[in-house]
Order: sequence, then structure tokens, then C-alpha cells
Amino acid sequence: MRNVMTVFGRDFRSYFSSPVAYVVIGLFLVLTGVFFYLLTSSFMQYATNLQWQAARFRQPPPPVNVNHMILRPLFSNISVITLFVVPMITMRSFSDEKKTGTLELLLTSPITTAQIVLGKFLAAFFLYAVMVLLTGVYPLVIILFGDPDVLPVAIAYIGVLGMGAASIGIGIWISAMTENQIISAMGTFVILLFLWLVGWFSNFTTGFLAGFFEYISIVEHFDDFAKGIFDTGHLMYYVSLGGITLFLAHQSIESIRWRS
Repeated sequence: MRNVMTVFGRDFRSYFSSPVAYVVIGLFLVLTGVFFYLLTSSFMQYATNLQWQAARFRQPPPPVNVNHMILRPLFSNISVITLFVVPMITMRSFSDEKKTGTLELLLTSPITTAQIVLGKFLAAFFLYAVMVLLTGVYPLVIILFGDPDVLPVAIAYIGVLGMGAASIGIGIWISAMTENQIISAMGTFVILLFLWLVGWFSNFTTGFLAGFFEYISIVEHFDDFAKGIFDTGHLMYYVSLGGITLFLAHQSIESIRWRS
């Protein structure tokens, strides 16, 4: 475990020794902040119109669901932004090590390939988790000035972190196969985009294929989390996808160790 934490600390610090972490976190918070502002403004306008119509007909205004109108769309938008920021986080994981030649030094040290892969995954995931949890200020504002259900918010964050972990696993795997950071980022983005769009194929197929496309879609498993529904099946999908891709990354780096 000490070796894993050594790799983790080394990689996590490297994010902040370059503009990567600051650019990714800043971009993520700006985009989520814009979406939160737009959703809140739309909600306030809708609620005001309902109150005006109720007062006009001398009736009590109908209840409005803050979770449904603000928080659920917010988390859906966060999941979309993840598609773009994860490649930026993971593109340097192994690609930069290969390009600079430090990977060979790392492989000759008394650290196993599994420890290297796990350490790099934890560094990328911890950066992602910090970035995501910083958005907690938005639900906090709603909690302070509104009356949302808190449990669905917590469940939605579990879904965002689960999707992020699986996406980071894909990014680590692609990065392990190339020394070009741009190719790593683009390859990760293409695979994530495919896993987003593949669910649409189920609308044009039936039977086994429809179920298969729906199951491998990364966004289909997030929808219930966004609605505040916790399903261990969806969580296991993310864990399995992350585990498989980290195994593939391990095999890719292990082949380099054997060749050297």
C-alpha cells in the first residue's frame, strides 16, 4: 500500500505543478455554475408565473419540485461535462511518462505494475472527486433557500463519482497504450462518446440487441442515480467497467516491462 500511495502522491502533485488541474477544475466549475444559474433562473420564473396565475384565480399555487426542476437536470449536465474533462485529466497518466522516459525508471523500481496503475488511477480519481464535490455549493444553496429532498442529492453524487471512476479507468487504459497525450485524450473521448451514444441504438433495435446496447450505455446507468434511485446493479456496472479497463492498462504496461 505504501508504494501505491507513493505513486498517488507523485501523480497528484504533478497535476498542480502544471496548469492541468487549474484549467480542468476552473472549466468544470464555470460550466456547472452557468448551468446552475440558468436552471435556477428558469425555476424562479416558472414559480413566479405559477404564483401570478394562482393569485389571478384566487387559488393556492401548486407545489413545485426543486429536485426535479433544478437538481436533476444539474446532475445530468455534470455527467455530460464529465465526458469532456476526464480525457484532460487522464491524458498524461502514462503518455507523459512514456514520452519523457520516466516510465522505464518507474518499471525498474521495486514497484509492481498493479501498484503503478492503481496509484495513477487514485490520483486521477481524487482530482475528479475534489472537482465534483466543489459543486456541492450549488445543492447547498438550494437547501438553504429551498426545501429539496437531500437523499436524492447524495445518491446523484454517488452516480457522478461512479461514472467518473469508470471513465477514468478508460482514460488510464488509453493513456497506457500511447505516448502522445493528444491521441490519449482523443481516444478516451471517442470511447466515452460511443458509450454515451450507444444507448440510442436500442431505440432502433429489438430483443437481445436492444437490451445489450442499453446495458453497455454509460448514461443509461446514470439516469436512475440522477433521479435519486440507488441501484447496486448500476454501481456494479461502473465498478466492473473500471476494473476491466484498469486490468487492460495493467496488461499494456506489463508488456512494456517484459520487453524492457
